[in-house]
Amino acid sequence: MNKMLIAAVVVAAGAGGYWYSQQSTQISASEDPVLGYIPADTPIFSAQLQPFPVKSYINSLSEAYRQYPVDVFDELEQELEQENDPRAKFFVSLMKSYMTSMKDGSSFIQTFGLAENIRSYFYTLGALPVVKVEIENPDAFWSLLDKAEAESGFSHTKANLKGVDYRSYRLTDDTEQEQINWVFAVHDGLLISTLSTSFSEAALLETALGVTPVDNSIVDAHIIEDIINKHGFTNEGISYINHKEIVTALTSTDGNQLAGQLSKLFEMSKEDPFAELKTPACQLELSTIADNWPRTVAGYDLLDINDKESKIGFRAVVESKNQVLLDAYQKLRGYIPAYTQDIENSVFTLGVGIDINQMVPSLTAIWDDMLTPEYQCAPLARMQAQMSQQSPGMLGMFTGMANGVRGVGISLIDYKISDDIDNPQLESLDAVMTLSAENPSMLFNMVKPFAPELANVQLSANGDAIDLSTIIPMPPEMKIKAKMAVKGNHLVLFAGNKGEAVANSLATEPLVNNGLMVVSADYMKMFKPLLTFIELTGEPVPEGLEAIKGYDMRVKMSLNIDQKGFEVDSLSNSRSTE
Repeated sequence: MNKMLIAAVVVAAGAGGYWYSQQSTQISASEDPVLGYIPADTPIFSAQLQPFPVKSYINSLSEAYRQYPVDVFDELEQELEQENDPRAKFFVSLMKSYMTSMKDGSSFIQTFGLAENIRSYFYTLGALPVVKVEIENPDAFWSLLDKAEAESGFSHTKANLKGVDYRSYRLTDDTEQEQINWVFAVHDGLLISTLSTSFSEAALLETALGVTPVDNSIVDAHIIEDIINKHGFTNEGISYINHKEIVTALTSTDGNQLAGQLSKLFEMSKEDPFAELKTPACQLELSTIADNWPRTVAGYDLLDINDKESKIGFRAVVESKNQVLLDAYQKLRGYIPAYTQDIENSVFTLGVGIDINQMVPSLTAIWDDMLTPEYQCAPLARMQAQMSQQSPGMLGMFTGMANGVRGVGISLIDYKISDDIDNPQLESLDAVMTLSAENPSMLFNMVKPFAPELANVQLSANGDAIDLSTIIPMPPEMKIKAKMAVKGNHLVLFAGNKGEAVANSLATEPLVNNGLMVVSADYMKMFKPLLTFIELTGEPVPEGLEAIKGYDMRVKMSLNIDQKGFEVDSLSNSRSTE
């Protein structure tokens, strides 16, 4: 996950994504000269405007996370030898250098010539990607490319554009008339990577290399400030996908820079796959949809990094101005119990919040909105025709028995496997599972006729737990005792002392609609006992799982919706190997 993000920043295969710092100083976007070369109509943008501690971040990762199997590329290299493609060998060489450098932060920054703290930028000039990363030692990076050339036989040509020297690697075959080249340059303290083509405007490369600024930049349009102020991200960096610019590109021939580039490509290929969208009806209706869902934006709320540990909080929002849909989706939100939010004291948690009583009316409102107005754009009309043949009202037959349900949750808090080589077994289990509802006792009594083994089970209204040992028989050697109780608005099934503590805490937890979903996992707690068990049995450890055993990492992701749109919130916490 984070490995590939770092790799993308360094080798210009994508955008790096760790941008924010809690303690950094304020910054105005207009003071960053790089932003003056980024057009306001760029469809994709991602930038770190304050230095990210890349050296400390890599050191904070578990040693197992920073290691790769030495033979990971052996099979691929054998195939490349048979195909004799120097371009592929060049890429493989760069990736091998990246993997080798990941052993620690110092090796990483020395290999690529980076400083300990770096700014980075990723954006597109229409369809043309541009990556810029602050660099401290350009000679180290050029040596890296020289090494890849020597190992692959893939060479570059040197060129100069208005005083900026750059390397150009041809990616297309020599027999092809049109050319696509991978360009590297260092200018004004930035490592720049982009593409140049024989069929794109010459001025694009000038802009990408930081020679010629654009007329209407992202600074002029105040896009960065707008996103920060609207969503409360730290003002050190943001990222976004502009849906409106993408729709303009697909429905017009020259509505923005991307549209003009696509039109030229389609003209060369003599086929436009989006011709159906370029009718007046599609232009109007898709533009209206894009106005209601203008952007996907992202930013960081937390970044705390040192050589021993990193904590990164990331949030993405799919913006919406469709009030009907926002209200309907918000009514669907249910209850997420507090214990599912705890990534420090659990192995795995999952919480799903849905207000069953609101499901049918909310989905009906969503359905009706999507069928209104009656679209004239052919692809949208076909979608409506398919939707009109279905109805969410049929769900009412299935939701009646779950009346009053607000959510479900589960947490594997802890588990232990005995180290008896002759008889390894599950020694203890702490876990909890909940059904949250307005009247959980009534729901339990409704289910009893369908489960004969529960016929004689009577749950106490005062929260006392009953032992399920006779109902759910467990092997005596496992020493696991499952219990059930009603705790406030929650029907709780639990095991172990830790599970019982969580169950008791639910007695006073109010039933509020606070989210749609949350999931979390502690990799080390999850896999280490399991892999130890596999080893004790003498069975081979599945490929790919051995390395995970040493991952000291916790992650959490939640899904919610508010008046600004859909929100995905994530938190990752990694600790270095002691």
